[in-house]
Amino acid sequence: MDTLAPMGYIKVTSVRMQGLLLILFAKQVHLPFIRDIQSTYTRTGLFGYWGNKGGVSVRFSFYGHMLCFLNCHLAAHLNYALQRMDEFEYILDRQDFDMYNTPQVLDHKVVFWFGDLNFRIADHGMHFLRSSINNGRFNLLWNRDQLTMMKKQEPILQEFEEGPLCFKPTYKFDRFSETYDTSGKKRKPAWTDRILWRIKPKAIETEDENRSTSSSADDDEYPIKVTQDMYTCDVSYGVSDHKPVIATFNLEMRKKVETPVVTLTVEGHWSADEDATFTYTILENFESSTWDWIGLYKIGFRSASHYSTFAWVKDDEVAANGEVVTVQMNKNELPLLAGDYVLGYYSTNLQTLIAFSPTFQILESRQAVTEGLLPENINGHEK
Repeated sequence: MDTLAPMGYIKVTSVRMQGLLLILFAKQVHLPFIRDIQSTYTRTGLFGYWGNKGGVSVRFSFYGHMLCFLNCHLAAHLNYALQRMDEFEYILDRQDFDMYNTPQVLDHKVVFWFGDLNFRIADHGMHFLRSSINNGRFNLLWNRDQLTMMKKQEPILQEFEEGPLCFKPTYKFDRFSETYDTSGKKRKPAWTDRILWRIKPKAIETEDENRSTSSSADDDEYPIKVTQDMYTCDVSYGVSDHKPVIATFNLEMRKKVETPVVTLTVEGHWSADEDATFTYTILENFESSTWDWIGLYKIGFRSASHYSTFAWVKDDEVAANGEVVTVQMNKNELPLLAGDYVLGYYSTNLQTLIAFSPTFQILESRQAVTEGLLPENINGHEK
């Protein structure tokens, strides 16, 4: 969050199962259109009783399109390729969402599947492996990559796409080094860490459809296209015996949802010298609650809980559609120093920020000028 917040990214949600972590960040402009967020996890270690292996996922609606991100850590070692497939299928079968139209992972229009999938390079000896890698001839190893081999016989894998492996195998390195394993075990290098994606197949697929690094699907008149722009690793990272794998994608889509469910309007000039006023309006039905709240956020905030102050929404009853509700914030709760801020409406039921006001400036208070205060830090407060 320290790194991404200054770049405009806000933490939306996260899910963790022991060492397996998945965090979703988004830019503020997208947050009102990220809805129906749900996460889950599945253990596969020790016959499903231990979470050192398994999968964690986050699903949500993005401008009306259903997306799912699945992070897996599958069984290790060269001879367990079939077990890895069994674990993957078990995770897909066990991960359920409380959504009538997308109850399982593969029901989503786009699925990104990634993590330490632990597939190895079969057959080749250590000398051939390292010689091919050192000479940058990665293509000589592709046909013995277990995941590539499994795709030829596993129908479910054939629905997933992956960019070319034009980077060094990311496992196994001596820590804080770019040298492959020099320990007594001398583990063979392998592309254990992978990023794949899947667009939900049409009822009838054309035989000549291009399914390399760009793909698309139609949902009535709302098509979506996924294009991979980069697929690589960062060899400078040394804390782990794996090198992190990075991919960037472009999603082109026709938006099904283009308007927020709530609008926020700031009234007058704001400073800590007087109480401040704003209004909110419910534009369409959603699971609103009297536990919803509106936070005051300084530009560059990290997450929904990283507000300067907040006010509860209308507390006697849920506001009706189209009703303009006026709320006041106590001047004693407002920042003393000038800065750029937004108001954000947090939905307790949807567990996300669903609306923002336009950016506005809070003026420096007379108290700040008098006392010569230094810039203050923003801290989240417990509600």
